[in-house]
Amino acid sequence: MIAEASGPGSKQAQRLLRLYHLYRLSVGITLVLLISSNMDNQLLTLANNDLLRSGSWLYLVLNILLVVFLENTRRPAQLFSLTLVDVLLLCGLFYAAGGVASAIGNLLIVSVAIGNTLLRGRIGLLIAAVAALGIVGSSFLLSFSHPTSPSDYLQAGTLGALCFAAALLVQGLIRRLEVSEHLAEQRASEVVGLEALNALILQRMRTGILVLDDQRRVQLANHSALSLLGQERLDGELIDDYSPTLVERLQLWLNNPTLRPQSLKVAHSGLELQPSFIALDQSPHHQTLIFLEDLAQIAQQAQQLKLAALGRLTAGIAHEIRNPLGAVSHAAQLLQESEELNGADRRLTQIIQDHSQRMNRVIENVLQLSRRQQTAPQRLDLKPWLMQFVEEPREAASERQHIHLRIGLGHFTTLMDPNQLTQILDNLLRNAWRHSALTHDRAEVWLELFIDADSQLPVLEVLDNGPGVAPDQQVHLFEPFFTTSTQGTGLGLYLSRELCESNQARLDFKPRQGGGCFRITFAHGRKQR
Repeated sequence: MIAEASGPGSKQAQRLLRLYHLYRLSVGITLVLLISSNMDNQLLTLANNDLLRSGSWLYLVLNILLVVFLENTRRPAQLFSLTLVDVLLLCGLFYAAGGVASAIGNLLIVSVAIGNTLLRGRIGLLIAAVAALGIVGSSFLLSFSHPTSPSDYLQAGTLGALCFAAALLVQGLIRRLEVSEHLAEQRASEVVGLEALNALILQRMRTGILVLDDQRRVQLANHSALSLLGQERLDGELIDDYSPTLVERLQLWLNNPTLRPQSLKVAHSGLELQPSFIALDQSPHHQTLIFLEDLAQIAQQAQQLKLAALGRLTAGIAHEIRNPLGAVSHAAQLLQESEELNGADRRLTQIIQDHSQRMNRVIENVLQLSRRQQTAPQRLDLKPWLMQFVEEPREAASERQHIHLRIGLGHFTTLMDPNQLTQILDNLLRNAWRHSALTHDRAEVWLELFIDADSQLPVLEVLDNGPGVAPDQQVHLFEPFFTTSTQGTGLGLYLSRELCESNQARLDFKPRQGGGCFRITFAHGRKQR
């Protein structure tokens, strides 16, 4: 059988085979030189010189042919034949050189050892048995033509035993080598698996990760870093060419590592990123590890914490204020039904009723804000969604209320919770209709969807033809409880902005001639990995 680690197709087996070829050629050349210089007559007294010369030349020529035709053989049968022929030829030379005294038996032991590196198990032991039989048989045949001492038989038996010992020893060493190689391959496979796992974790992390060398050349950039910086690939590139602002923050950090780096803004997407730097001291190339955090996600997490605290607050409000307010409203209603009240008193009870209802709406809005479910963004195509959305308000609108829809060219995919977007647009539509009705008998609202030319983000504008908002009031529009209407609660716009920020969108007021404009700028339609 052929060894798995030292199989005929492995690189190690090919190196051993070349070594075996070199060994046989060296032995053949040495024997030919020996017989050509007539030294064999002096050293080998029992040798058959003619047979030894013919055998030496045959050994050399045959091995040259074997090297030419079987230089990189991969077949087990050819390897076995090669080793068997070599052992048989050496046994013949052992006989021609006079047996034990010629020391060719030692060459047989070496051939058996090398052969057992290529062959394994019973086949390897078969080669050792052939060599041992050749040595013992040659010594026995020589005893017929020459007197042989008992020590010659002992030496021949010893050489035969050494052939088996060499075969068993080599096979044992090869098995241990195989175990070591298998263990090394297993460890290497585990290391490769860990590297692949680490690479997968890095690619899946939401935090952007960059590794720069001492020349600020990017050695590693995960998917989030490429996405945040708006690049397809950065490996091997100088970061100076793609984010000069990040290089400035890196230089400031190198000058004073104790300072917290300032945030930076990505020009093409408008994202605000918070960098942090770590020097990899163990790295031979003085590498720097950079983490990039999207501040919009951090703000979203803070928003969720704020809403959770607001939920606990409103639970107390509902218990401590709403119940007494209900009692006051009910008492005013009963008092208003009294026939003894005059007109002035009825007006006062009506004021109590109106303000009780207004306070109840304030509590309802706050409770609505706190009770809303966790944001569940979905990949949303705004064009068909908006076309379906306007159908319901059109059907519910009065004859004096109209809504117009304009959709530009482009792809309007975003990540948004559709239920919360419905709530936002309901608030903005009611607000727009109310302001438009202040100056026109026919209240009209326009919804315009388009792609912003600078940021390439989807934008939805809600426009009305009302009186607009005074400049001194615009800065307070999104503050809680600020309202320009005596009937409003001042929480509708605040709630709408909170919902937008929870979905990484942005709600702004844009002043314009002949009315007002509320603009929603949506996020990109890609999910964080």
